[in-house]
Amino acid sequence: MSVKLGVAPIAWSNDDMPELGGDTTLEQCLAEASQAGYIGIESGGKFPKKSSELIPKLNKFNLQLCSGWYGANLRKNSVEDEKKSIKEQLELFKDCNSPCIVFAEVSGSIQGDPNKKLSTRPQMQNDEWKKFCDKISEMAKYLEDQGMPLAYHHHMGTVIETQEDTERLLDNTNDSVKLALDTGHMLFANGDSKNILENYNQRLQHVHCKDIRKSVLEKSLKEDLSFRGAFLEGAFTVPGDGCIDYKPLFDVLKKNNYSGWLVVEAEQDPKKANPLEYAIKGYKYLTDTLKKSNIQIYSN
Repeated sequence: MSVKLGVAPIAWSNDDMPELGGDTTLEQCLAEASQAGYIGIESGGKFPKKSSELIPKLNKFNLQLCSGWYGANLRKNSVEDEKKSIKEQLELFKDCNSPCIVFAEVSGSIQGDPNKKLSTRPQMQNDEWKKFCDKISEMAKYLEDQGMPLAYHHHMGTVIETQEDTERLLDNTNDSVKLALDTGHMLFANGDSKNILENYNQRLQHVHCKDIRKSVLEKSLKEDLSFRGAFLEGAFTVPGDGCIDYKPLFDVLKKNNYSGWLVVEAEQDPKKANPLEYAIKGYKYLTDTLKKSNIQIYSN
């Protein structure tokens, strides 16, 4: 087995907060991602929306498109409306041979609101869960039939935030619904990534390697900061710079013959955390730790 290492462009520029890296060019982002050693990158707001424009840019730096975020509104929209909404991204990802779409429900999300505390995130009542899970299942089957797996991303500030939420979603949807496990978001919500990996191996599609600065996490929870406030305080960082030990997680991946992507994703202020330096730091930690778990790393 071998895994592929990718990185998310959010380290260079934040689509939700243009003041963070807004002047950083896509060219710089791609060049530095490649320089740091990665062979893949997830999509971002500065990426061309046409494959005829995007593919040459990726090829220039020997990078593959290794997924990207899609924010859904299935609690409000019909599945047919969501299919129309995702169509452009779906076609782009198919053209670029992306391994999946990282999919998350964002209706009612507080993740971008600096005035909404972490404790005020939206939650579904029992009667809404079945309807929601049925819609997710239908959407995932549609995308699967299009050759594009739906990898559901649990996320702070959304209706699917905790380990309990994530397990309930997976337990009540069809097998077309895959999982994008984010180690940082799982820990932030007091969850156990190792437990998830052990129990939902067959559903695992994609992994975001996000680390946590424990002192900032504790402050964020104690003071009930907003999600945006927590990350601006420095809650997230790259693997090897926080409190998560990835060796036990990689041991489970080895046991289960995982051969997908590991994507370093850590939203930080690029003026405080130089994107290239941190990309290199995350890459080195992953390569060193994967070696200890006897996992091969795929190279172009």
